[in-house]
Amino acid sequence: MYFAKFPFIFYDSVGNFDFKVVTNLLRRVALRVSLREDTLVFDNYTVKDGETPEILAHKLYDDPQLHWVILLINNITDRYHQWPKPYIQHLSYLNNKYPTAVKLNALHHYEISQTSGDTTVKINIGKDNTDFPSATAITNVEFEEDLQTKQRSIRLLDPSYLSQFVEEFEEIMQESAI
Repeated sequence: MYFAKFPFIFYDSVGNFDFKVVTNLLRRVALRVSLREDTLVFDNYTVKDGETPEILAHKLYDDPQLHWVILLINNITDRYHQWPKPYIQHLSYLNNKYPTAVKLNALHHYEISQTSGDTTVKINIGKDNTDFPSATAITNVEFEEDLQTKQRSIRLLDPSYLSQFVEEFEEIMQESAI
């Protein structure tokens, strides 16, 4: 369903002037800034272990084929690296990337906290804390777990706006190519 709305272009993959009509897979659509900041249109959601975009689209929109709406809204272009992994898959990933306990618990980077008003953010200062001796050491496992936690926090489009969103997507995709 998602790629069915993409425009076609003439493409010469070899350079011999034998053009073929192909789907323009490089065509991208981004959310308007005003829509992205509209809190009434979206709900915050924490992805549960094992939930996929298809499962969420089925639960929310009664159509797993609308998984692309969830990915697009969250600016996810690579669902294998930007979507949270199921727990067992995450453990396997950690074991492959950091095959020993020493590597798993090795230093990934240092962080410092910066506070402004009620907001505190963590800043990655790299692997050298010479300038910030009180910086917090973050291990590889802590880094990977934090990444998973961040990936679990997504936004979902309120179902009452779905048809309008899909219609606008289709219109934009059919506008002039390139």
